[in-house]
Amino acid sequence: MRLSRSRKNSLALAASCLASLMFGLEISSVPVILPALEKVLHGDFQDLQWIMNAYTLACTTVLMATGALADRYGRKRLFIGSIVAFGLASLLCGLAANTAALIAGRALQGVAGGAMLICLLAILSHQFRQGPERTRAFATWGMVSGIGLGFGPIVGGMIVALSDWSWVFLIHLPLAALTLALVLAGVDESRDPQAARLDVAGIATLSLAVFGLSYSITQGPALGGDVLRIVGAALALLGGQLDLAPALAPAIAALAAGGVVLATALSLVAFVVIEKRQPHPMMDFAVFRNRRFSGALCGSLGMNFSYWPFMIYLPIYFQSVLGYGSVRAGLALLAYTVPTLLLPPLAERLARGERAGLVIPAGLFTIGSGFMLMYLGAGAGPLAWLGVLPGAALAGIGLGLTHTPVSNTATAAVAANRAGMASGIDTSARLIALAINIALMGSILLAGISAYLQARLPGAPDAGRVRALAERIAAGDVAAAAQSLAPADAAALAAQAAEIAHGALLQGFEWVMLYGGAGAWLLAGLSWLTFAPRAGTAAAGVAAPPA
Repeated sequence: MRLSRSRKNSLALAASCLASLMFGLEISSVPVILPALEKVLHGDFQDLQWIMNAYTLACTTVLMATGALADRYGRKRLFIGSIVAFGLASLLCGLAANTAALIAGRALQGVAGGAMLICLLAILSHQFRQGPERTRAFATWGMVSGIGLGFGPIVGGMIVALSDWSWVFLIHLPLAALTLALVLAGVDESRDPQAARLDVAGIATLSLAVFGLSYSITQGPALGGDVLRIVGAALALLGGQLDLAPALAPAIAALAAGGVVLATALSLVAFVVIEKRQPHPMMDFAVFRNRRFSGALCGSLGMNFSYWPFMIYLPIYFQSVLGYGSVRAGLALLAYTVPTLLLPPLAERLARGERAGLVIPAGLFTIGSGFMLMYLGAGAGPLAWLGVLPGAALAGIGLGLTHTPVSNTATAAVAANRAGMASGIDTSARLIALAINIALMGSILLAGISAYLQARLPGAPDAGRVRALAERIAAGDVAAAAQSLAPADAAALAAQAAEIAHGALLQGFEWVMLYGGAGAWLLAGLSWLTFAPRAGTAAAGVAAPPA
């Protein structure tokens, strides 16, 4: 039976939404099950870090390459392959008997998930060209995408409570099968007819640059220590001169980190040179002269500069600063996430025509305002929730206003046959900004805690001890950190130590909230200036000529 155009579009939208749901769940549901993985698979802290990082590293590495491949060989064809690969990778994760197998499965999931996300955005842009239908499609996708990311922690926690950790991964098998059926029935094939040959050199150099950047951010601090241990072992073998290792430690750590940074920079320079010489490049730099595209890209950066990375740390604030239990903290987190599900339809209606240049900066400004409200309320003691929860809801409203107009505007700003490239740049900007700011927020949190401890601890506390205490407090282990500050049998000192540990965590979060708010406001201003027409433009809202 031949399906009508509207029916096929509905099936294509459902497929895109299910794929986005799977992608989001694998980002936000896995952190909840890490304690169970530590016990069952006997993993150490570094293993648990890799379980999280493998997905993001692999995903960011393939984003632009996937856009080029989709434009060249067909978005539907690559979408089908990525869905199958995602399902198989999820099966490997669910059957993993040790952390090494799980890390490998997570890396494969990341490759497939990144490809899946790029393809679905290009398919939505191609299948829903203009008008109210396109607006409704992107609004629906935005709501479902928000469900995957926002409710992932609750979903992961429920699965672990009712069943086994492996079902956090195995649940994707039936979802992938259903998504595949919907794609086969409803998605039209599309490609770039001008993509004469694949830009292999561009794909290779950009993939190396993105991987190097992501690796430097997530694993850079540990890299120097790993190299140091190797050099120390070599020195021991060469005559027991292990005492040289501490003296060489700063130089070795700097050399290791510098080597990764240099390789990343060289790969990026090589990519730019290669793309400038390509007659039909994978990334056409002329697209950045399109003010609508670049303004939307600022929105992509802004959302992941503040809102999404803070979601990882917010549950620690609820539990360790406000003293909420796990259930109450999960409910409080809904104030942060539910607005992101309700606002996309309104945001798409508001952003019709040329109004995205107002809606996207306004959404970023609202996110920043929510962070500032949380910052002002955080220090209010028992009444902190009166500022923090409304601030969290305001940030969620801002995200809901920004999320779908950003993707819709970025892909609509370029020619339809370059939708794969546009969605690749947009999604790369999101995930790279997310990786950077997860690391930066963690560093700022530690810095705030350390500064408080340095000021409050008696005498001149050892920097190494302060760092160790700050890491324990930042992880939410406030009670254990307080016990290490004072003997258990000294009640007065124990109470004072608990107060110091709690105050240090509060200051760390205040610094993070201030950073998130200021960053969102800065990018809101940059987005507004980028969208604004050049002096002398005849009509307001007229963008630069499409790239």
